[in-house]
Amino acid sequence: TTAVLHTLEKMALGGIYDQLGGGFSRYSVDDKWHVPHFEKMLYDNAQLIRLYAEAWQFTKFDLFKEVTKDCITWVVREMRSADGLFYSALDADSEGVEGKFYVWDKIEFDAVLDEDAALFGKYYNVSDTGNWVEEHTNILLRKQDDGDFATQFNIDINAFREKKNKAVRKLMEARNRRVRPGLDDKCLTAWNGMMITALAEAARILDQPNYYDIAKRAGEMLLTRLKMSSGGLYRNFKNGKPTIPGFLDDHAFTIEACLALYQYDLNEHWLKEATALTDHVLEYFSSDESPMFYYTAKDGEQLISRKQEVMDNVIPSANSVMAQNLHMLGLLYAKETYTGKAAEMLASVQSTIHKYGSAYSNWAIQLLNEVAGINEIAISGAEHQEVMKELSTFYIPNKVLLGGTKSTLPLLENKQGKETKIYICRNKTCSLPVDTVSEAINLIK
Repeated sequence: TTAVLHTLEKMALGGIYDQLGGGFSRYSVDDKWHVPHFEKMLYDNAQLIRLYAEAWQFTKFDLFKEVTKDCITWVVREMRSADGLFYSALDADSEGVEGKFYVWDKIEFDAVLDEDAALFGKYYNVSDTGNWVEEHTNILLRKQDDGDFATQFNIDINAFREKKNKAVRKLMEARNRRVRPGLDDKCLTAWNGMMITALAEAARILDQPNYYDIAKRAGEMLLTRLKMSSGGLYRNFKNGKPTIPGFLDDHAFTIEACLALYQYDLNEHWLKEATALTDHVLEYFSSDESPMFYYTAKDGEQLISRKQEVMDNVIPSANSVMAQNLHMLGLLYAKETYTGKAAEMLASVQSTIHKYGSAYSNWAIQLLNEVAGINEIAISGAEHQEVMKELSTFYIPNKVLLGGTKSTLPLLENKQGKETKIYICRNKTCSLPVDTVSEAINLIK
């Protein structure tokens, strides 16, 4: 845990993170996170938004919340289409020079900030010769969070943040007059699914309903404009239309997004969509020789060999995501065909996980879900949304939330009176109902 939180803090303070506009670059070329490759990818930021939101939930460290919110602000401002979907990437280059849009020489920096230049030059580590030594220019980066910086310079934290907001506005105005990096404006279903999940999770954890509204609109787009006549999904959306049939990852990440949206609003419409897509995957992507799914559908382009994507890479493997989806839906609907399939998929990689940990990290999460079990937190009664909101302030990694006043889910059968009650269920067995979140947390512990 310490290593994870340390890394997240250093990334958030480093040049790999856009200190003005939000959003993370694809990778850093040094071991201090100072010098990025300036390309920004949707899939990186989707995963990091989710991770920083959960890190804030676990620590309540202000920096993690700040990064989560600023990343989302960037996504909505620069990566969202008029249709409500999300673009794929921003290039590293502008005017043929890598990072030109983002870096500063000290003369320009000082001119923009005037009397505040000295303070924020220290804050962002700006120097006369440039902190990016090879290019003799400055990448804005920090050595400490706002609280420590304000303490060091004997400034009231609220007064400092007010000054900082003003400085960021000025620097952004100046930067926005530059030639912008190129935009890859295709919308990919899989990456949109990842961003919808991130936004729905952040909405629940940070109590930001507007994030949910953005996620919901994108989810509705995927399930309508990108739905094929077969019941599956298209891969892409550009210039107002989809053109390529979807692959396994498009379906897997959209199912995951539906599950995340359900766990915010408890509208079972999302579960029905997730189930329909799961059944489509079982019909069109299954293999007779292996529990794993093929990457391409059986009615797609005829290939010499249909590959199976098993190992995690820069994004989790589509099969690992499907295993988690099947497990979760199987629990919600008490559907042993789903949970059994998930267990078979996991069993086929279980002996490999410990040998190649980084390539099987998402499988390892599913292994924990299988071994430690998932807490099914069922909330009934008129005040279920308020209980959900309070529960979401706690970090509970191995859980699924369900509830409402009118539900068709087996676990909520005979549990839907007027009084608000919380049930903690594991392995088809539920605790006696409790009235408060603190009592529920004690049962989980």
